Amino acid sequence: MSDSDLITRFMIEIRCKNNNLTKSFPEGSTLLDVFNGFPDLDFEYPPVSARVNNSSQGLKFRVYQSRDVEFLDVRTSGGMRAYVRSLCFVLYKASQEVFPGSRLYMEHPISLGYFCNFRKADGQIAERPDVELIAKRMREIIDADMPFSRREAVTEDAIEIFRKQGMGDKVRLLETSGQSYCDYYMLGDTVDYYYGPLVPSTGYLKVFGLEKYYNGMLLRIPDRKNPNAVLNVVPMPKTFGVFAENVRWNVIMGLPNVGAVNRACQKGLASELIQVSEALQEKKIVQIAEDIYNRYYDEVKPVRMVLITGPSSSGKSTFCKRLSVQLKACGLRPLSFSTDDYFVNREDTPKLPDGSYDFDNIRAVDCEAMERDLIELLAGKKVEIPEYNFTTGKREYNGKRLQLGEGRVLLIEGIHALNPLLTSRVPDDNKYKVYISTLTSISLDDHNWIPTRDNRLLRRIIRDYNKGAFTAQETIRQWPAVCEAEEQWIYPYQETADAMFNSALNIEFAVLRLHAEPILASVPKNCPEYAEAHRLMKFIHYFVPVPDKEIPPTSIMREFVGGSSFKY
Repeated sequence: MSDSDLITRFMIEIRCKNNNLTKSFPEGSTLLDVFNGFPDLDFEYPPVSARVNNSSQGLKFRVYQSRDVEFLDVRTSGGMRAYVRSLCFVLYKASQEVFPGSRLYMEHPISLGYFCNFRKADGQIAERPDVELIAKRMREIIDADMPFSRREAVTEDAIEIFRKQGMGDKVRLLETSGQSYCDYYMLGDTVDYYYGPLVPSTGYLKVFGLEKYYNGMLLRIPDRKNPNAVLNVVPMPKTFGVFAENVRWNVIMGLPNVGAVNRACQKGLASELIQVSEALQEKKIVQIAEDIYNRYYDEVKPVRMVLITGPSSSGKSTFCKRLSVQLKACGLRPLSFSTDDYFVNREDTPKLPDGSYDFDNIRAVDCEAMERDLIELLAGKKVEIPEYNFTTGKREYNGKRLQLGEGRVLLIEGIHALNPLLTSRVPDDNKYKVYISTLTSISLDDHNWIPTRDNRLLRRIIRDYNKGAFTAQETIRQWPAVCEAEEQWIYPYQETADAMFNSALNIEFAVLRLHAEPILASVPKNCPEYAEAHRLMKFIHYFVPVPDKEIPPTSIMREFVGGSSFKY
């Protein structure tokens, strides 16, 4: 066999989905080799990761068979995840080198950044000069362009490595994950674990910020729309307070991370965890109901309407039902309707650039008609409330009449409920605002938080599939547009709320796993949505599965997995 035959035999075909061109590469080429082999690729920003046959990979990944490859920069969700993970590793290494024996906890996203709980070896928090020293060391590591190295190991060997490093959080996670093999990463002589690909080297991470934030630090990340600049910090004191409250409860219960939750479930404590989590949520709902009751009889600021909002799949409908029950227990008689009932007729609905209807736009709601009815209700008049027919796309009046008599309070639920355009002429003293979301407060381990959006996306996938509304592929395809609408129409008003409610349960993913697995497995491997389905499938496998039989029929989770005692 000639040398030319050997060369031909060991060449593979790579189709680049960024330009739809196919080229031959030697077997075992890295994705960086492949990217450089397509000189016509015009990337405004360098790629930081890639999808190989719709599965996320780092740029050092080697290709041994013909594949489809799509390169991702930080403007994509997958690329940004790789960037932020890598930045967290640099932060961890820098903090260890500046303050040996310190502990870093990447807790949750907040203020368009990531909150880091940091403790020195003596238990003290980092003051501003300390944070500046860590940021300076991060910059030095990034300027040195140090390579990230991925290592594959038998899980037992990786566990021993982390045990010697004193990383009990990772030991518990890997011991309960059920994996035979796992990957870990090295940055110089620093070892860490991440559940997704990293960038090739620290030189890719030139845009970042680190600053003092409450009793910890805020890691600032690039703006996806302008990756050369960090996102501006948005003050979110109320949201931070809710996160902090839930983190404290997790620590009190001994459940700061997934490994701890898994161990508790393996010991037969899942039922107790569910009961405590549900009790904590009910306690919060009771507190909100009592606050509304007290405000109802306030002679100066009498509340007459409760506005309830939150992003998709946060559990608004069930929360509204449970709040109604507690308001009745307080002696009030709630009346409720949704802002969706005031949708404009289908032909008048604004459209997205692709021509589809933009139902999340505030202009999809007849704000003038709704505000007019609210003012008449507050004046004590009997008002006929419309009901939107989603089949015909028409707003209909079917004889539903409401009147706010003595002891009556109006509950209005919808994604635009806190938007001032809906109630600008209603006195603020008559309004009580509630914001609800899934502020997931447990982490995979100390350095891997759980994105709050993943919680809601899994809920939505399961609910859409069970209702026969959309397949998992369709729900995943729609999700980026849903998130973009939330950033425009919901998040700007969340800090105006009088009360915030966290609908996430610390055992939720363990319950969702059994529902989500077969649904995610139905997503075809040859479609773009498979990348997200595969990522979610890999993620939920970290959780020990728990059947939903112990979930009560009034639980917010029942809105998504079925079996609720409420009528929607």
